[in-house]
Amino acid sequence: MRKFNRPADGLLVYLSREQLISGLDGLEQSLQVHFATFTTFTQSEKLNDSRGDSVDTYQNKNPLVSIVMPAYNAVATIADSISSVLAQTYQNWELFIINDASSDKTGEMVKPYADIDSRFHLVENAVNQGVAATRNVGIAQAKGEYIAFLDSDDLWHREKLEKQVRLMDEKCATISYTGTSYMNSVGNISKYILQAEECFSQKELLRRNIMSCSSVMVRRDSMVSFPKGFMHEDYSAWLEVLRQSGHAYGLNEPLLIYRMREASKSASRIKSAIMNRNSYRHAGYGQLISTLLMFRYAIHSITKRAFIKAGI
Repeated sequence: MRKFNRPADGLLVYLSREQLISGLDGLEQSLQVHFATFTTFTQSEKLNDSRGDSVDTYQNKNPLVSIVMPAYNAVATIADSISSVLAQTYQNWELFIINDASSDKTGEMVKPYADIDSRFHLVENAVNQGVAATRNVGIAQAKGEYIAFLDSDDLWHREKLEKQVRLMDEKCATISYTGTSYMNSVGNISKYILQAEECFSQKELLRRNIMSCSSVMVRRDSMVSFPKGFMHEDYSAWLEVLRQSGHAYGLNEPLLIYRMREASKSASRIKSAIMNRNSYRHAGYGQLISTLLMFRYAIHSITKRAFIKAGI
């Protein structure tokens, strides 16, 4: 935000030597001009502050990005995920890794990073809480202007944060996401890319979810808690954020590499459909509408998964 000198300082700027010696009348006139200029500028600044979305509010800054990474038994993949954060061209970030009471050595693997880099924060859940509650732990501790999410087995393109922060700045956005590419459990990359749309509404999100969790960035003051229960907690959260903000901005580049997990809770199509239906119910839709939305979403999900597998 631009700064303006106090009126007393401003006299040195606006009054010339000739004006100072021209008498009280000239001084009074100059003071009036100065006061009008100062008042106009101050009112403009207050207007920008009240809007909260002016260009000056977003530009000329290097906003802190808080990255939330839940981790459970992630020894095999978390080092790669962390490396993709360290490789970012945008370096003003903090990373909260919340170890959800893993039974492997996830915490021990992360601790050396936190010991040598103050941007790393290792949080240990005393008991397993599940991914929604674990992300909420990170959200509660975040200090950044923006919050980004990265699962402990996904990867970011090195320019992901830089390009997304720029998009958030240019669009004065509440929430944004990127395109997604996919790899299987052994690291083979699919040729299929999930495209991001430039402007994506809640109505469109009800039909199909193209907002991969690990691609999303949200203004911290607009982020909601991830709901607990047998549902797609990230999908439910995006539905609520878009209900409040109207739409999400998409960056149509595959800046996220999403790892397909055959053993995850989303692997079972039947369970996934039920979780999806519960997400609609959580969003306030009735039994019939939720069921119809579930079937429409399922068609898109099955088609997308077929394209992903065909591309590997």
